[in-house]
Amino acid sequence: MSRRLAYLLKHAALRLAEYTGPALEPYGVDGRELAVLGVLDTAEPLSQQEAARRLGIDRTTMVALVDALEGKGLVGRRPQPSDRRKNMVELTAKGRDTLRGGVEASEAAERAFLADLSDDDARLLRDVLDRLV
Repeated sequence: MSRRLAYLLKHAALRLAEYTGPALEPYGVDGRELAVLGVLDTAEPLSQQEAARRLGIDRTTMVALVDALEGKGLVGRRPQPSDRRKNMVELTAKGRDTLRGGVEASEAAERAFLADLSDDDARLLRDVLDRLV
């Protein structure tokens, strides 16, 4: 069982979460929220729909994530001028600071997670997973 791909991927993800969860805790976000902040880090605000598409998540999930981030003061939402049915979302100054610190903390957690691998093996793991995804 422990050599099955599904088992290995699931447990690797759980193990990585043991590093990233505590690393992101001081920033008040989790990995999914950090991903949303990252996709919203653009010169022009994105619609919620476009942000959801870029992340590959459904609109309902995106609304919940944006609601949570807005409640934390990390993003602002406003109607799109040309189509008031759409919401445009952008980072606040606090959101940009949180993103910057969260990315640094997340990268440090990933380095700690991969510490037992050589640089070549860590790069290979990322490359192979990137191809699969």
